[in-house]
Amino acid sequence: MLIQPLPGTKPFGCLGAQWYSEASGAHSGTSMVEFAPWSVPWERRLQTLSVLQWVFSFLALDLLPASLPSSDLHYSLHRPPVHQILVPQCPVCNLVVPGPRQAMAGRQARPVPRRSVVWKYMKDYFPVSLVKTAELDPSRNYLAGIHPHGVLAAGIFVNLCTEGTGFSELFPGIRPHLMMLKPVVPGPLLQGLPHDWGAMSVARGLGMRGKAQSQCSGTPSWRLVTSDKECAAHVLNRKGGGNLLGIIVGGAQEALNARPGAYKLLLRNRKGFVKLALMHGVPLVPVFSFGENELFDQVENSPGSWLRWIQNQLQKVMGISLPLFHGRGIFQYSFGLLPYRRPIATVVGKPIEVQQIPQPSQEEVDKLHQHYIDELCNLFEAHKLKYNVPEDQHLEFC
Repeated sequence: MLIQPLPGTKPFGCLGAQWYSEASGAHSGTSMVEFAPWSVPWERRLQTLSVLQWVFSFLALDLLPASLPSSDLHYSLHRPPVHQILVPQCPVCNLVVPGPRQAMAGRQARPVPRRSVVWKYMKDYFPVSLVKTAELDPSRNYLAGIHPHGVLAAGIFVNLCTEGTGFSELFPGIRPHLMMLKPVVPGPLLQGLPHDWGAMSVARGLGMRGKAQSQCSGTPSWRLVTSDKECAAHVLNRKGGGNLLGIIVGGAQEALNARPGAYKLLLRNRKGFVKLALMHGVPLVPVFSFGENELFDQVENSPGSWLRWIQNQLQKVMGISLPLFHGRGIFQYSFGLLPYRRPIATVVGKPIEVQQIPQPSQEEVDKLHQHYIDELCNLFEAHKLKYNVPEDQHLEFC
């Protein structure tokens, strides 16, 4: 796709760059890279910067602790020179990094507010919107099934973990929480990140269930909670209600299917969240983000291919999927790790009433699971034409 410079701007060119001239109506040469114009408005530059720091935080900083011995990393990140250098560079780092004395004392990191202007710029980059179709009673707790995962789940992050789209104004009295898979305990740099954003970890098998349970039952800690059922039960059983626990049902494996035009959801055998709703008697809320899969291209990895086989094996070992994706860059539009500027609309469906069954049978789980799929399909069909989804396109389940 040929990118046209913004009106009144001059292209930031290079040998081999191809530009479209409205005056001549012709192309000149062939291009491998399409560069951005010099005179990009500052508003757009700030939008790009906000997304850049977010992508950097997830792809780079989150992988660093897993690649180095935790004790050495803890020391290197908390020496004053490194702390002073790293923190000012990235707004997200300011969210999560406690000072050396704070870390030693176990104090909370000072979070950047959910209403920070950083998230407003990130919302406007795509842009992201949040669509309400029904009221949520602030006296009750809810469990939301979120689809699709996409590559980085950008839309649901903006909508649930920040106030970029005004969640609290659209759903007054509801506090959103996002559960995220963390198979590796991150180092000090990112330990507080999920809590500061309102997210919770659902890592398994780390031998820290006792700690996780105590942290979930107390005030939020700047340390990452490494648990699943304990945290979910704590949120869903909170007295007074007003909590929404979001679970991206397809998880890391579904990210391998994320590419433009894909509407295949990993849901057919994902029934744990349904059983959770039954056990706690909380309504299920279907949520679908239109445009989430349009943000990145992905190297062809169809099931049965050698690449998918390798990705599946790595996922079994590491617990996370490794999609080979690409989008645009900072100063050019042809390649890079930034998502494309494509709109995302997260539609929150009508709650499905669930009667509490402390020990549901498989038949009861299957029945509610099928009801949930039907409601999710109805939500998709009712809104797809508004977001440029072809009329003959329907959800697929695997």
